[in-house]
Amino acid sequence: MKVNSRGFTLIESLVVLSAFLILASISIFQVKPQHDLIEKKTFISQLQADLFYGQQYAISHQRDVTVYFMMDQHYYYLFDKTDSNTVMVVERHYSKSISLVPGSLSYTFKFLSDGNVNKFGTLLIDIGEKRFRLTILIGKGRFYVSEE
Repeated sequence: MKVNSRGFTLIESLVVLSAFLILASISIFQVKPQHDLIEKKTFISQLQADLFYGQQYAISHQRDVTVYFMMDQHYYYLFDKTDSNTVMVVERHYSKSISLVPGSLSYTFKFLSDGNVNKFGTLLIDIGEKRFRLTILIGKGRFYVSEE
């Protein structure tokens, strides 16, 4: 009797396919929390990088750079306004799961042409269950973000 070994039977194929589907569905449920965690960490580092860039732009161009947070639209931008036109330095949208709450700092402040800021204080950042604090120090325009 000759055995035909040119392929797999239907039952073997179904067993392999069902095992693959089970493994794929388990991994999908584990990817979503990782995505949220990475999105949140990315926001903090991106915000710091944008603020550093705006400060360096103000120093290098000898122009004031205004930082403006639009909480309702989950958006912030940095711009250089001259008499004749406005130059967008940075425009950034962020996730709706991130909310900014004014502390002692309002939603807008400026980096002056020497790198200092015109206002100082704190802005609270709620990301999921965690709260971060953006602190802008008086003096030389230094700032940092810390977790509460």
